[in-house]
This record gives sequence, C-alpha cells and structure tokens, in this order.
Amino acid sequence: MNSDGILSGYNDVLLPEDVQKILQTGRNTVYTYLAEGKIKSIRIGGKYRIPKLYLMEFMYPDMNFEEAE
Repeated sequence: MNSDGILSGYNDVLLPEDVQKILQTGRNTVYTYLAEGKIKSIRIGGKYRIPKLYLMEFMYPDMNFEEAE
C-alpha cells in the first residue's frame, strides 16, 4: 500500500501539526501518542518527526507495511 490519498499532499516526513490535521485531533492528543510511542517517531533536536510509514502503521495496524528497499 502506498501513501496516496490523504497523505499525498504532505512531505515524506511529517510534523506533529501535520499529524494533527490528518487525524483531525487536538495537539495534546498527538503529543500524548508520540510520547507514549503509540505513533512511532524520530526526535531530531528535541523535536518530533514522523515518517509517513509510521503514521500509516498507526492508522492501519492490521496491515503489513514494508519499507521499500
């Protein structure tokens, strides 16, 4: 599965604000998910960065996503 559709207008690496818009949820909810690891992320300079693949894994937990090599 590719990230066409709701994620097609976004960069490959998302900001928490992007995730908030995509999930249509509040800022605190997104940061809670990130802090608890419910949405996997990378911390760069103390800031969260979320690869699209990680968000797809959160949104569709029953699907098997494999990174393209």
